[in-house]
Amino acid sequence: KDGIKFVGAFASVIADSAPHVYISTLPFAPSTSVISQCYSPIIKNTLRVTNSTRTAWPSCEQVIEGHTGLVKSVVFSPGGERIASASYDKTIRIWDASTGGLVAGPFKGHTDWVRSVAFSPDGERVASSSDDKTIRIWDARTGELVAGPFEGHTERVNSVIFSTHGERLASGSNDNTIRIWNIRTGKPVAGPFVGHTSAVYSVAFSPDGERVASGSNDRTIRIWDARTGKIVAGPFEGHTGLVYSVAFSPDGERVASGSWDDTIRIWDARTGKLVVRPFEGHTSYVNSVAFSPDGERVVSGSQDSTICIWNARTGKIVAGPFEGHTQKVHSVAFSPDSERVASGSSDHTIRIWDARTGKPVAGPFNWHTDSISSVAFSPGGERIASASYDKTIRIWDARTGNIVAGPFEGHTGWVYSVAFSPDGERIASGSNEGTIRIWDAGAGELVAGPIKGQEDSVQSVAFSLDGERVAGACDDNIRIWDARTGKLVAGPFEGHTAEVNSVVFSTDGERIASGSNDKTIRTWNARTGKLIAGPFKGHTRQVQSVAFSPDGERVASGSSDHTVRIWDARTGKPVAGPFEGHTRWVNSVAFSPDGERVASGSIDSTIRIWNARTGALLSAPFKWHTDSVTSVAFSPDGKHLGSASNDKTIRIFEIPTNASSHSRESRSYTTTSSYLANGWMQNSPTELLFWVPPEYRTGLWQPGDTVVIGQPSTCLDLTHFVYGDNWAQCHV
Repeated sequence: KDGIKFVGAFASVIADSAPHVYISTLPFAPSTSVISQCYSPIIKNTLRVTNSTRTAWPSCEQVIEGHTGLVKSVVFSPGGERIASASYDKTIRIWDASTGGLVAGPFKGHTDWVRSVAFSPDGERVASSSDDKTIRIWDARTGELVAGPFEGHTERVNSVIFSTHGERLASGSNDNTIRIWNIRTGKPVAGPFVGHTSAVYSVAFSPDGERVASGSNDRTIRIWDARTGKIVAGPFEGHTGLVYSVAFSPDGERVASGSWDDTIRIWDARTGKLVVRPFEGHTSYVNSVAFSPDGERVVSGSQDSTICIWNARTGKIVAGPFEGHTQKVHSVAFSPDSERVASGSSDHTIRIWDARTGKPVAGPFNWHTDSISSVAFSPGGERIASASYDKTIRIWDARTGNIVAGPFEGHTGWVYSVAFSPDGERIASGSNEGTIRIWDAGAGELVAGPIKGQEDSVQSVAFSLDGERVAGACDDNIRIWDARTGKLVAGPFEGHTAEVNSVVFSTDGERIASGSNDKTIRTWNARTGKLIAGPFKGHTRQVQSVAFSPDGERVASGSSDHTVRIWDARTGKPVAGPFEGHTRWVNSVAFSPDGERVASGSIDSTIRIWNARTGALLSAPFKWHTDSVTSVAFSPDGKHLGSASNDKTIRIFEIPTNASSHSRESRSYTTTSSYLANGWMQNSPTELLFWVPPEYRTGLWQPGDTVVIGQPSTCLDLTHFVYGDNWAQCHV
């Protein structure tokens, strides 16, 4: 069994490069692994995991990579030996469920995102549905199109499923209808079934093929006669959020539903009555539910990035939450033998889990449980504050990464922005619920607010130099409040014609700079709200972030047009840029304390540091986050940079004095040009250094890192590491 676990975990790396069975797999195998215990004593010249070491094989048996977009749907073949997946990369792929190897595909033909995939009962065909409004049927072995495209739906097709005998196909669409198709001819044989008042997100055939269940944006479940389209039960009402997934029990007597109210419910399929209390445990939307083949368990996948397995009779969690996906889970499926669960995620991976293991996880955790949107150093640099989509603010020790305060709870929506007061005693936060709150930075107590900014979200907050005022970006205007009382003292400052994404005070506190979705930057008198300069025009898309230089003479801006620009703060004339290099939106910009450098963070997952005068890139891009970089901030001494990401981590790293120098050589692999791609740490596409298992990647220490916060961090000791042409020297 240990050998099976070993191959399942490392099949892909062994297939890519055989020597790495020694230098990349053994170091990451659990200490209790029989293979590890046998070979590690004689394979010593390799890397060593100095923390976060595993003592046993994890619940996640396999991580399958290959899709270049989020994985929206996964399903086991009837025999359990294959998995089909559908992705926003517009393809369908078939994988070996044991090794994770690609056995067929990618199947190409859809012209838009593929949302759903289903195996025929004999396993010979695969059906898919897409945002291109069509359904297609493919040969599961060759990928040839054998039927379709089936056309008739007038909006995207969200869900598709074969009938038990494989002769018909049911589909649900954003056009609010369900249709039944002949799979040979592609002609509709029943429908459209009309009754839902909004999009149909999920459909399921009963085991006898006589009924179809549907879940909808209208928050209801309905049961239809699959031949006539008549409603035979429902609507089932009770969910307070849209119903994103439905599934029949194997005996056809129950229907499970997963909803964006964060719950799972089990209904009597004949009467619509709840047969057990709602299953509560997920902390975000439930995207997918499925019964085990014996009907005794239900598996769920959620936007909280976890999978849970529940007792279908009692609603108690019997396995999980399974943690490993770094982003939303969109789809889950049981294997035919009930021993495994497959999941598909926004992190572009498919994971296979042991359905019998996985103990409930204790909490709350110290780290954020959702994307981190903003970071800010305290004035002394000893702390760093973070804001998150998990609705909380937290304060961390910038030297150790330990939490020192928080979570600060009170916001009811995503927290977009956080700022320290100049004395470091308070924290301001802005949220998409439309409020600003001022917190005691030590105790986490609310000292002012909630301050109502606007009906819509507060995108950005900033303290004035004296700490007496706080500015907020509210819809298309800026407002200033007394930071002690929460009273409005200036504004709204009006002029922008679209949402304001970023506001910042000048260092003297007399001016405010703002960046907007109207593609412009403006500077304002912070007391009167009068326009001083602008609009600064040049960006061709939304301005996401602005920053004043320390002397107040320049403004840096980052934009959705992928560029950074520097402007004269008095006249609005461009003085440098555009700085080009990022391949996606620039989410955040920051000046160094000496005003000579500008840092930028992007959706392309990189951080870049530029010469603020010339636009020259001062080092290779830092490719250390595994998802979009949402925020960057220089430490007050200018020696470190803090960054936040959608990968739920904060990194603080020492800024190299030149492109290749680091003060922490023990944590450096080679140079800053080393980067992680598809799990491989490499200096170039042909120079593979070592492979890192998916669960270690997000928290992996990189060259120059001094702190990694969020997810268990992983440090590697490379003192005796041999690689490349010297790999054979790994033997003692």
